[in-house]
Amino acid sequence: MSNAHSSSAHPSPEDASPEDASPEGASPEGATPEAIGASPTDAPERTALSTSALSTSAPGTKARRPLLSPHHPLADVGTTIFAEMGALATAHGAINLGQGAPDADGPIEMIEAAAAALRSGPNQYAPATGIPELRQAIAHHQRHYYDLEVDPDAGVLVTVGCTEGIAASVLGICAPGDEVIVLEPSYDSYGAVAALAGARLVPVTLRPPKWRLDGDALAAAVTDRTRALLINSPHNPTGRVLDDEERNAIAKVAIDADLVVITDEVYEHLCFDGHRHVPLATMPGMFERTITLSSAGKTFALTGWKVGWASGPPELIKAVRRTQQFLTYTSPGALQRGVVAGLAMGEAPIDAVRAGLDQQRGLLLDVLAGVGFDVTPPEAGYFITADASWTGVADGRDFCLRLPEAVGVGAIPLGAFYVDPDRGGAMVRFAFCKQPDQIAEAGRRLSALTQGPLRSSS
Repeated sequence: MSNAHSSSAHPSPEDASPEDASPEGASPEGATPEAIGASPTDAPERTALSTSALSTSAPGTKARRPLLSPHHPLADVGTTIFAEMGALATAHGAINLGQGAPDADGPIEMIEAAAAALRSGPNQYAPATGIPELRQAIAHHQRHYYDLEVDPDAGVLVTVGCTEGIAASVLGICAPGDEVIVLEPSYDSYGAVAALAGARLVPVTLRPPKWRLDGDALAAAVTDRTRALLINSPHNPTGRVLDDEERNAIAKVAIDADLVVITDEVYEHLCFDGHRHVPLATMPGMFERTITLSSAGKTFALTGWKVGWASGPPELIKAVRRTQQFLTYTSPGALQRGVVAGLAMGEAPIDAVRAGLDQQRGLLLDVLAGVGFDVTPPEAGYFITADASWTGVADGRDFCLRLPEAVGVGAIPLGAFYVDPDRGGAMVRFAFCKQPDQIAEAGRRLSALTQGPLRSSS
């Protein structure tokens, strides 16, 4: 299942407060944009509305208060970096390697099952918690892959993609003044929903090229206001899969400080080179404090379906459910039946999706390295991070703004995933979940970069 943060909606630890608490994706990589973009002051073309422009007062009359509150936690958030870069790619006919959306659909059997459910009906509201068959299939999935026993009735909740699961979990667990720790660079929706909850996002930074978690830094980030750890593994955008040492460090911090752990595991089945995802909920003392989130979208290459789920102990799932019922209430029943069909097919369709992605990953790694990028093979997911400084551009955002027109390829600046975008430097993110011919053509276009620095955008 993916993100990035505006400076006003996602303040640094030094200047954040419960009232202006910081906020992807994915947003997400699904139905909503993947990440909150850079400050609207950096991009005048963005669509954030000025509250003064919404005044209803006529010339010469007493000024009235603005229709939109300037104190809203997302008041200064405009169009996301993903929409911005996507629009640039479209405008210049570029190959869009920015958004993490496959350009080929997943198993036809799942699509046919969903279509059959639409034709046969009923086409009415599905149960708020998800159709029983899907909740049972999810419980079976957790048992089969991870030896986790979850109650399909009280311990599983179907959500509108993992993104809604993230939102419902943070809003259901956190109160104003709480703190939520994330691994930075981080998916956009984490910061946004933390802000909506009145909570403060506290980043623990992973650093290239290995992107490993520093357990001491994680422990040092905990305060008496910390409510939850929001952990994304396999990680977007870096492609890291947490190892035993890192998982043990997270578990120790969570147990010692008695924290809730929310895990975003949408790339759980898309691991490469022998790497294996191990859910934090499987570790001693962790199941009872962990909300595990995932989605069919990434697993089956059907991101547009937006069918995800939360699983865990009934007490925590109840907290997620009480919030989720006031967000979307339920997700489309026919698509849920399609996911039931997919999960019933066993490991073969999942293996096929992973094998295709592994091939595409290898192609794009070769393309980027051949052009001149410094790249580290991702262990999982959809993305490759690359250092673009060799092109003569020091800022990843500047690079990505100029790339579509200069060579006809779209990418995302890694700075969009940081509280302070400057931390991203000249690092950029490319998506490899594209057809081989598109990757090859992108490589041909990117080779023009070897002829010299990107021309000025002025």
